Amino acid sequence: QSGDGIIRLSGLGGAMAGEILEIVKGGKALVLNLEENEVGAALLESDEGVVAGDEVRTTGKVMEVPVGPELIGRVVNALGQPIDGKGPINASASSPVEKIAPGVATRKSVGVPLQTGVKAIDAMIPVGRGQRELIIGDRQTGKTTIALDAIINQKGQNVICVYVAIGQKA
Repeated sequence: QSGDGIIRLSGLGGAMAGEILEIVKGGKALVLNLEENEVGAALLESDEGVVAGDEVRTTGKVMEVPVGPELIGRVVNALGQPIDGKGPINASASSPVEKIAPGVATRKSVGVPLQTGVKAIDAMIPVGRGQRELIIGDRQTGKTTIALDAIINQKGQNVICVYVAIGQKA
């Protein structure tokens, strides 16, 4: 059964939570829900052409994305696949998407400020180098502009910036 990118599967007794499933005629799905007689999974690609009765196989693998310096300057989707037209990413390492983050005590302390180039931010709510920063707000209020200005301001500072956009344009 399929609908809105979610599929309900039977006959996959060996599936694990978080496992990648292979749809034999093409496509992948991520196991999200395990029940006694059914597995719920999210399609990771278009549901076009997926019909009841399609063969699905377990892979024994969890979702991983490429990591490393090969991603610097690249644009990828949520699955780590390049969407910038610059060809494949030949990363030598990958990392599971779902993993436990290191505890606060084991993280490197943040002690050096990151100059965003926006005086009001740098003075009132300074950002630390190595820190994650969430920028939220209503539509058309300049969130992307602030983020990109801060990134541009790092030129020549030996700083790698990672920009993640979550959401959708309506």
